[in-house]
Amino acid sequence: MNDIFLGNQDIDVIVVGSGPGGATVAKELAGRRKKVLIVEWGDNEPLTNSLWYGAKTLLTPGRSLLLTGQLLEIVRGITTGGSSVHYYATCYPVPFEMLKSHGVDITQEVAQARQELPIAPLKDEMLGPMTRRIMESAGDLGYSWQKLDKLMYQDRWKPGYAFGHYGDPYRVKWSARMYVEEALAHGAQLINGARVKRVIIENGVAVGVEFIRASKPFQVHAQTVIVSAGGIGSPVILRASGIKRAGYNFFFDPLIGVRGTVADIDVPDSEIPMSAGVHMHDEGYMMTDMAHPAAFSTLFAAAALRFDQMFSRRHTLQIMVKARDELGGRLTDNGGVRKNLDKSEKQKLLRGYERARQILKNAGAKNIFKTGYLAAHPGGTVKIGDLVDADLKTEYDNLYVCDCSVIPEAWGLPPTLTLIGLGKRLARHLADESG
Repeated sequence: MNDIFLGNQDIDVIVVGSGPGGATVAKELAGRRKKVLIVEWGDNEPLTNSLWYGAKTLLTPGRSLLLTGQLLEIVRGITTGGSSVHYYATCYPVPFEMLKSHGVDITQEVAQARQELPIAPLKDEMLGPMTRRIMESAGDLGYSWQKLDKLMYQDRWKPGYAFGHYGDPYRVKWSARMYVEEALAHGAQLINGARVKRVIIENGVAVGVEFIRASKPFQVHAQTVIVSAGGIGSPVILRASGIKRAGYNFFFDPLIGVRGTVADIDVPDSEIPMSAGVHMHDEGYMMTDMAHPAAFSTLFAAAALRFDQMFSRRHTLQIMVKARDELGGRLTDNGGVRKNLDKSEKQKLLRGYERARQILKNAGAKNIFKTGYLAAHPGGTVKIGDLVDADLKTEYDNLYVCDCSVIPEAWGLPPTLTLIGLGKRLARHLADESG
């Protein structure tokens, strides 16, 4: 076993993973002059919004692309910044009351995040033709279809900029990679291409991590370890570290796309997904406009056996229907997903499909169909109140978890702002503990 060389300095904190939770706590602690090491499985290549980079970091089977027994696809970004590099930059409200019921209050931290991040609905000139047509049609039918908050530096946007589905080279879209850059500017270190296998535990205390890099095993030690490898990655690491109950009874918000074509609209590459929508809270799902890049649009049509619609992306209107599912299932020790959609969850999506279909029909769309099932941001695999306490600490001293895995209940909405709030709170807690 090799000890990796990190210069002549001790490490205060190891952060495993660099998505919104891990990147936030790394930035906050580095800003407090802690010596932080970020260990990331993915690379740190420049973001160019290339199809190749999207395929490499999102669609590698068994790594970033996972399938359930029902062939439901789950994708996660394996790169510096995690899935936020590829997300749609939509900022949904934080479930404050749900978290408070488990002893976690991040009101202050979220308010701080809102001050420092570019959170606002899009300017009218940034709304694409798909967004406008769907919003108008939904309004005609009585839906309160409203602009959504976006995590975007709108003053950097120009009409010709393609949306950064595969990583935004224009830096209009905020991603956790920006927080990693801030952490590095404050002296943090970043190791890429390193897959953490386990946390090193000695006498009930976390003292470091073991990882594989370039097919070689390494160890690195620190006073505190924070696992932020995501709703699937974190429980796998914790199981290998002795916390065998991690990875059970979790959520992954299932979704479908509802698509139809119109002859009088040409959807540009600059169309921003999830610009507006509605949350059907009582029915357990949300609906938003959804623009995909050409390659993904072709794949989704082919998977639904709608070969006639494979190359109609520029004339396609699409609504995403995403449901709140129920807790259940388990992960394998290697991160395989063993969870099925039950009848009630499929019925939610079908109700949403019927509503979305009527909105598209009213918008003049033809050839309407629904895609196969997908899933987004799995979580609840290391729940607060079960495997971590209200300070996100595990049963082992000096070992914490900060990502979507700690969310204690399913709520069916994108979690980015919530994870940033949790990261800020954990950093404050650790800084207070160390004086």
